Amino acid sequence: MSVADSVLTRVPQAYRALAVRHRELLKFGVVGAITFFIDTGIFYALKLTILSPKPVTSKVIAVLVATLVSYVLNRDWSFRTRGGRRRHHEATLYFIISGIGVGLYSAPLWVSRYMLHLQTPFTSRLVEEIADFTAGQVVGLLLGMAFRWWAFRKWVFPTDHEDDDQRENALAR
Repeated sequence: MSVADSVLTRVPQAYRALAVRHRELLKFGVVGAITFFIDTGIFYALKLTILSPKPVTSKVIAVLVATLVSYVLNRDWSFRTRGGRRRHHEATLYFIISGIGVGLYSAPLWVSRYMLHLQTPFTSRLVEEIADFTAGQVVGLLLGMAFRWWAFRKWVFPTDHEDDDQRENALAR
């Protein structure tokens, strides 16, 4: 019995069909949870040590490392039944879209720090930490994840059916 099957046996029957129907989204969410902890750990390790005066740089580095892990997990697990692109094409698209995601992840932290001035000496250290976590780890994460879910399914890991539809539309023009 696979891990997925053993987990599904523990899901109440009423929700089992829903879980199976949305298994890709659930797997994407698990990958997101794993990379959230990687991102958060690296972000705070850098922000509280060698990059303390540069929280946005800390965030960008943390997101880049988490993105590398995310690519491998999404390619080999979440979206393994999709696509058919050559690996270099798929990886190029993945990292371009993830680069846009890095901007979306980092933008709320930049706004919080440099537009709203939620940093010392303008606020207390506690307010700064709460604002950094909320902007960088909650708002940024939600923006980036929603964009990446949509873009990965659309361009990086399309189903063969979507590719057929695009070819038919191109031929019809």
